[in-house]
Amino acid sequence: MAASVKALVKHELLVWARTSAHLSVEDAARKAQVKEEQLAAWEQGEGQPSIPQLRKLGRAYKRPLAVFYLPAPPKAFDALRDFRRLPAEMAGRQSPDLAFEIRRARARREIALDLYQELTAEEPRAFQSTASLTEDPEVVAARLRDLLGVKRTEAASWRNVYDAFNRWRGALEEAGVLVFQAEDVEVSEIRGFSLSERLFPAVVVNIKDAVVGRIFSMLHEATHLMLREGGLCDLREETSRAQERIEAFCNHVAGATLMPRTRILEEGMVRLHKGTQWADEEIALLAQAYRVSREAVVRRLLMLGKTTEDFYRRKRKQLQAEFEAQQEEAQQRKALGLEAGGFAPPDRMAVSTAGPFFVRLVLESYHQEKITPNDLSSFLEVRLKHVPKIEHAVLARSAALGGHV
Repeated sequence: MAASVKALVKHELLVWARTSAHLSVEDAARKAQVKEEQLAAWEQGEGQPSIPQLRKLGRAYKRPLAVFYLPAPPKAFDALRDFRRLPAEMAGRQSPDLAFEIRRARARREIALDLYQELTAEEPRAFQSTASLTEDPEVVAARLRDLLGVKRTEAASWRNVYDAFNRWRGALEEAGVLVFQAEDVEVSEIRGFSLSERLFPAVVVNIKDAVVGRIFSMLHEATHLMLREGGLCDLREETSRAQERIEAFCNHVAGATLMPRTRILEEGMVRLHKGTQWADEEIALLAQAYRVSREAVVRRLLMLGKTTEDFYRRKRKQLQAEFEAQQEEAQQRKALGLEAGGFAPPDRMAVSTAGPFFVRLVLESYHQEKITPNDLSSFLEVRLKHVPKIEHAVLARSAALGGHV
């Protein structure tokens, strides 16, 4: 029977699959429902798992079965530069979920590049915009906004924050940047990261973050790409001196892109404001007008000399406490089964996490018979029965692939 058939895999592959998933032997054994000492023995070359056991290991490590039969462990990717400020016990560590999302983003980028070249017989347009830490962030922000083609007056036409998110995401994808969303990583660990590449660089934001937070993260990470470096970010600036300078620069550019200097200074509320203290209602109105977070507004007012460092820090602490309370309440409601809305259906999650451009690329490749139905299902991470809804959501409202990127 299948349960007694041993999987002829090398013990080095078992070790690589677990460690690259950032799992301890104890955690891996628990997830795969095998004894810890049994897994340790397999990794030392003492015996081999059965095929069903190997499948369980694959699910625990979020790896396809095929990787266990490679001739040797793949060489590790270069580690992403870490700009996060984490508690001492987490420094230098990644959760298994974050490790998976980094692998997933890199895999999707490779798939996108291969499919694009297969469809068009040419390379995609490179992301050309650059920046330097010696530049004025306001100048860099103007350059980024010009590249993305988002007019200063557009925010007034966006019905809600989802319109804003989709507009900025679409603009980045038009400029040659893939934009993905991570699903299972906690906001406390990561708010975004980027893969700096000449062709199809990628920005990944955390779907668990507030929509306005994701918008800010997109532009923050786009600034990292302009600086020609990717990394893991939580948008906090209390890091080492060098990292703090980079994060502060990216924050400044993101805020100035979302809230251009001349535009916000022309706002009657800002132009006529007296003093450096701002009421919560004033901050909320500006956040609504620009489809940004209240924290982004206060930071922008500080950059423009309209408030003080002390006010910013106090307000930031208040807003972070409110956000954490909301997150805790949401988790409690979910645990009690009271969370409104439930889970998004697979077709919506596929488009939301992979991004409209990636999904269109996969669908177009399938319709031109460049990939198989199995490839289509694998690349979009859905069953084939969900594809018609995905097509309706993405293809019905988009132009043809040519010229999109």
